[in-house]
Amino acid sequence: MKKLSFILATLLSITAFSVHADVDTAKKLADKYALIAKNIDPASKGLSEEDGKNFFNRELTIKGKQVACASCHTANPADNGKHMVTGKPIRPLAPAVNEKRFTSIDTVEKNFTKHCNDIITRDCTAQEKGNFIAYLLTVK
Repeated sequence: MKKLSFILATLLSITAFSVHADVDTAKKLADKYALIAKNIDPASKGLSEEDGKNFFNRELTIKGKQVACASCHTANPADNGKHMVTGKPIRPLAPAVNEKRFTSIDTVEKNFTKHCNDIITRDCTAQEKGNFIAYLLTVK
């Protein structure tokens, strides 16, 4: 019960911190996900930029199509992307080149929920989210 209370308190703190568009905020968010991951799995060894990059580029077959995050966001998250179905332009994911990335925790969570379910057909774990952001922070 104590562990669950701590996890819930941590989740609430994520929504409570002031979010503004910069790399520092993305780092803070990644650290929060790392903390949640560590509380869920004490064996967690922290965030991995390499695992985040592999997650971003990993191709899965969905409805007979090979898809990955990079399918819409391009192999370089600092570049503009394009939705593979609608053709709608997508601003870069990397916070170093897109000042609007990570401005709202609600938007970050909404996008993780939607895109994780679309691409990997389940919610992303805190570890995956943290690794993903850690990778994006390396992209200039």
